[in-house]
Amino acid sequence: MGINKFNAEGYYDPTAYEAMTNVAKEEKAFFAFRPVVYICSPYAGDIETNVKAAQRYSRFAVDSGYLPIAPHLLFPQFMDDGNPKERELAMFFGNVLMSKCAELWVFGDLISNGMAAEIERAKRKNYAIRYFTVNRDCTITFTFRDGTEKTVPIKNGVRPYTKRNKPQEVDGNDG
Repeated sequence: MGINKFNAEGYYDPTAYEAMTNVAKEEKAFFAFRPVVYICSPYAGDIETNVKAAQRYSRFAVDSGYLPIAPHLLFPQFMDDGNPKERELAMFFGNVLMSKCAELWVFGDLISNGMAAEIERAKRKNYAIRYFTVNRDCTITFTFRDGTEKTVPIKNGVRPYTKRNKPQEVDGNDG
């Protein structure tokens, strides 16, 4: 069933028809194409908090028109992060998924060893990298490739790092 050019009384109504057609086009475009982004954030340490944060970051990507890939939300469900061989295999799987992504999105105040390895690989492969961090007013200003900006409210928001606000690197095997 398409959009009718005539109103309920049977009269031709080009204004309503055009408006409804535009709404239908926007709805269709919403599901048409979404670039894939790799979500890079801490896992180990406070796993419960880190998993919830990764879920928020993934939701943010969806709300911004992207398709998020967060291996640290997937692989720990059936692989043991405490087993060095399985962790190495999971990191390999993550690298394979990263190669399918348009960008690497780095979230969090600290860069873990696992994150550092992912960031280093992305730099070696010349992948686009975006950094985000916690923002107290629960919003993020996201700059798109075409230079346009969008401010989005999210729970425990994030904002891009600036050159003056680089993430700290941490030592130890913390994820």
